[in-house]
Amino acid sequence: MLQAHNISLAYDDLVLADDMSFSLEAGKTHVIIGPNGTGKSTLLKMLFGDVQPQSGAVRFNDQTLTKASLPQWRKQFGYMPQDIRLDVGLSVLEVVLLGQLNALSLKLGDSLLEEALQALEQIGLLHLANRDVRTLSGGQCQMILFAQALMRKPDILMLDEPVSALDLHFQQVLLDHLDQQTKQKGWVSLMILHDLNLAAQYADNLLVLKGGKVVAQGAPRDVITPQMVEQVYGVKADVQLDGLGVPFIRTQRRGANAFMTMKASVTPSVVGKDYVS
Repeated sequence: MLQAHNISLAYDDLVLADDMSFSLEAGKTHVIIGPNGTGKSTLLKMLFGDVQPQSGAVRFNDQTLTKASLPQWRKQFGYMPQDIRLDVGLSVLEVVLLGQLNALSLKLGDSLLEEALQALEQIGLLHLANRDVRTLSGGQCQMILFAQALMRKPDILMLDEPVSALDLHFQQVLLDHLDQQTKQKGWVSLMILHDLNLAAQYADNLLVLKGGKVVAQGAPRDVITPQMVEQVYGVKADVQLDGLGVPFIRTQRRGANAFMTMKASVTPSVVGKDYVS
């Protein structure tokens, strides 16, 4: 279990964590949602050890994150950041192999090579193995970095907006594979998503951040309500449950009623006289 205890973190007047505490169970996919600028990415960096909180502690099982324990701490992580640029002269296969950097040597073992090829095959990109990564699209780079994170064989897998550049097919491929591997291997998986419908489908546990607080946490059907969406995002939404009990969110257009009123006030005779030749 990954735990944050009484975490506080602020930059000048911007409070990103205000005495924040939460626990993330192994074998489950945890999804962070919330408005822009609420510190979602910074929270991942803090759990990884890139950012130091002003107070509080982060623990995984019987270990506590400290400066002294940082090298050993990070060995347990697969971390896919938001930046997906791959401006290096390497092949796709070489980038995936970097996930096992500590195991690489001048001569690659057959088992390690086979593992990397299998990772590419599982996400449907084996045909790109020999391509220069600088020739890939943003979505392809995102999938390659996902395969690299899997190669680390993590206890904790963290992904920052992992589907932001993906089409519908590869969104499903990545998230289905993540869900399957998390449950089979007992990972603590934590990702940031902006699409509430994807979050509702794939989260075992949702954490809603706003104003430095976890303002809601739990199963999607318990957390995602019209009231939560309006309070957190300032948007009105309809929320329905599908046959599996998964929420489906449909936001209401801002100003739609005003637009329809204005449209109705323009009569066909006026339009015909002044605008139709």
